[in-house]
Amino acid sequence: MTHNKKIVLVVGAGDATGGAIAKRFAREGYVACVTRRSADKLQPLVDSIQSAGGEAHGFACDARKEDDVIALIEQIETQLGPIEAFVFNIGANVPCSILEETARKYFKIWEMACFSGFLNAREAAKRMVTRNRGTILFTGATAGLRGAAGFAAFAGAKHGIRALAQSMARELGPRNIHVAHVVVDGAIDTDFIRDNFPQKYALKDQDGILNPDHIADNYWYLHSQPRDAWTFELDLRPWNEPW
Repeated sequence: MTHNKKIVLVVGAGDATGGAIAKRFAREGYVACVTRRSADKLQPLVDSIQSAGGEAHGFACDARKEDDVIALIEQIETQLGPIEAFVFNIGANVPCSILEETARKYFKIWEMACFSGFLNAREAAKRMVTRNRGTILFTGATAGLRGAAGFAAFAGAKHGIRALAQSMARELGPRNIHVAHVVVDGAIDTDFIRDNFPQKYALKDQDGILNPDHIADNYWYLHSQPRDAWTFELDLRPWNEPW
């Protein structure tokens, strides 16, 4: 089946960064396909994009389940159009002392923040290589560059997703597929930060926390880059965030 529409698939389209990315691409005429484990939680985002004149579709998908991921990609590609941009935006930041960390929780954090990235990006890449074009973007964190006390599980997962992005970039770049990793370091303007870290949230008026819309602008920038000057890694942080 031939489609004229361009698709952006955002896996992990929450209320902040993922949703903002979907909206940013929708403003450029892309059909925003967004996923979470619960489709009901996607409806406000889908409604917002549609009310602004864009097109959006929400899908319930467990990103850790191979059969579910394969079926999702197949459904989008056959019913809606080619996935031109893929964004993996699942986090799993659950701090815990290494002395108290359980094997079960460590594995689940890795499964959510790393293994699911492999499954989804692999399936998107399989489609992109047949067309010799596409963009694959991973949301990372400073934990992917260095581990902090109390974040062993999260750091392990984020190191893994960064390594996956590096490997994919080296393999797929020569096939005209842009793979990039975005380090997002700092508090983001969300209800969670507002309610749980009021002192941090108070810095919003000073541009001291990350605006999801501005994060999304950078994802669009990466997707729009000419291939003679592709960026692999982009580091985003407020001006006052310590390195």
